Amino acid sequence: MSRPSSKRLRSVVIAGAGAGLGREVALEFASEGSVVFGTAESAAQVQDLKAASGGRVSLAACDITNTQGLTAWAEGVSDALDGAGLDALMIVPERLESGPLEVFPLDAVRRELELNVLGSLSVINAFLPSLRIARGRVILVSSWIASLAVPFCGPSAASMAALEALSSAYRAEVQPSGMDVVVITTDLIRPAADTDRATRAVRAAAKLTPAQRDLYGKRMITTASRLEELAIGGTGIAEVAARVVQIAQARAPASHMPVGDRASEIIAAARSKTDAELDAFRLSLVGLG
Repeated sequence: MSRPSSKRLRSVVIAGAGAGLGREVALEFASEGSVVFGTAESAAQVQDLKAASGGRVSLAACDITNTQGLTAWAEGVSDALDGAGLDALMIVPERLESGPLEVFPLDAVRRELELNVLGSLSVINAFLPSLRIARGRVILVSSWIASLAVPFCGPSAASMAALEALSSAYRAEVQPSGMDVVVITTDLIRPAADTDRATRAVRAAAKLTPAQRDLYGKRMITTASRLEELAIGGTGIAEVAARVVQIAQARAPASHMPVGDRASEIIAAARSKTDAELDAFRLSLVGLG
């Protein structure tokens, strides 16, 4: 399918643009001339990105799990497009706290699935009419944990895997409309220099009861510390954002695109290794082998 060049990607909507990778991607699109709409968690994030982008990014503080609020925002964006249609819709899921599945609060798991899965479905469905007009593209930003769930990251892995499965169904369903759906799997993003890496795992383990710490504490700290080490050796957020924008603008990207060497390695392993080999690989990756 023929795709517009970067100069012709006139309009982009990003769910989750207020901070982190979503913010960097929004700024990257804006710097290349796209008009960017999106959601943020707070009014402060809205104002911050408006100023940082010179007004080319228009965010709304919107809870995408609130149907009424989401519908009102999506209708406002569609009106602003003035019948031109939407060129690209990007979903950047939120990743929440980690912990053992046995003790992870069910309300927290429910919230993550509601936000990342049901919320994403609602956003996509709200913008499908505008995407059809422009023969646009849906881009889901995922993580390698969708392909290789690691200990103490179960809820995030589950929500990412569910999104990837839904993307395959969407791709088949919207193809007759001239649209496509692309999943971008990212590597761990290198943390900022001032990130408090040394004590994050310790703080998380401190939330466990004494009995739970006996069961999980040491392994949880080892896993979290190893993931922090992998992130330090990962890809910088500006580089990831630039690559995400490049893929979003490509004429004919593959349906599943990795960003970063480790993401490519893990996707390949998930497709080629036996279950037993994958179990050993996931434990080795987080320092539990």
